[in-house]
Amino acid sequence: MDDVEQGEQTQDGQAVEAARPAARAAGKRRRRRALKITGGIVAVAVVALAFALRKPSPVGHWNSAESRADFMAAYDKAMANMPRAAETIDVRTDFGFVRAYRYQGAADRAEPLVLLPGRASASPVWADNLPHLLKIGDVYTIDLLGEPGKSVQEAPITSGTDQAAWLDQVLAHLPEESFHVVGLSIGGWTAANLAVHKPRHVATLTLLDPVYTFSNIPAGTAIRAIPASVPWLPKSWRDSFNSYTAGGAPVQDVPVADMIEAGMKNYTLHLPQPTLIGEEPLRRLRMPVLAILAGESVMHDAAASRKVAERVLQNGTVKVYPNASHAINGEHPDEVASDIAAFLDAT
Repeated sequence: MDDVEQGEQTQDGQAVEAARPAARAAGKRRRRRALKITGGIVAVAVVALAFALRKPSPVGHWNSAESRADFMAAYDKAMANMPRAAETIDVRTDFGFVRAYRYQGAADRAEPLVLLPGRASASPVWADNLPHLLKIGDVYTIDLLGEPGKSVQEAPITSGTDQAAWLDQVLAHLPEESFHVVGLSIGGWTAANLAVHKPRHVATLTLLDPVYTFSNIPAGTAIRAIPASVPWLPKSWRDSFNSYTAGGAPVQDVPVADMIEAGMKNYTLHLPQPTLIGEEPLRRLRMPVLAILAGESVMHDAAASRKVAERVLQNGTVKVYPNASHAINGEHPDEVASDIAAFLDAT
């Protein structure tokens, strides 16, 4: 832990969607009561222009000591809404330290769940989900390496192979042999990428509205992401984009949303641009895969993604939540947990 603390301390550091038809008004009101951020909101903040506006560096880093402190205050506030972790684990990998939390579940299931968050969201994005998922079994949450959070990147990550390598090393360090890996947004891409390159610890795969997995991000969303990815632009620009990805829901004064905005503002990413995984690698997957897609997601074409998933997954189950936005985990935490439980019981 001394190495982790030293590593952390020495780092360099759009609007609301157009009004919906009256038939959907009730659904929209329900969304406004739910957690509206998934972390995938900045999945396209790695577009080339955004990177051109950031400082070159071999690894992700905080922009200043003050930037790190600002994010950590928001992180801790959001983390207060999580259940108490049974254990905090820091795993050294070839690319840096990775922060994981273990939560004790109510059921005695041999393989625990491993939850991978979206970009810039870290473990607290699962606050609404954990009470439901812990009924399934033990749960690990992981702060993605190279992202704002408690993980500390120390070496360049330059490819999808590198992305799979550090995560495989984390799973190898944990006491269990295999895991039910659940990924949200860019975490879904990370989970699928792991299964493609290093599947040895992956018992099953659950992808929650994953980006760059079954179809690409729409050009309109990528364009809208550009100003949101520039840290010196006003907070309102980032809030506007975050709301856009969450079906027009308000994001002000939501702890997880505040944490994500702080990450977007204060942390400089240095990760390879994710690319579409492709149909052939997905077709080669042999573990059971559950894909849950948001019908109103702006982060991919849900209809196209469904067709690809149903066509290429050899052992796949595909579900679409018609009225869900990309904030699917916060809008439907009980339904997501129920579908995951049924999926695991059937495997």
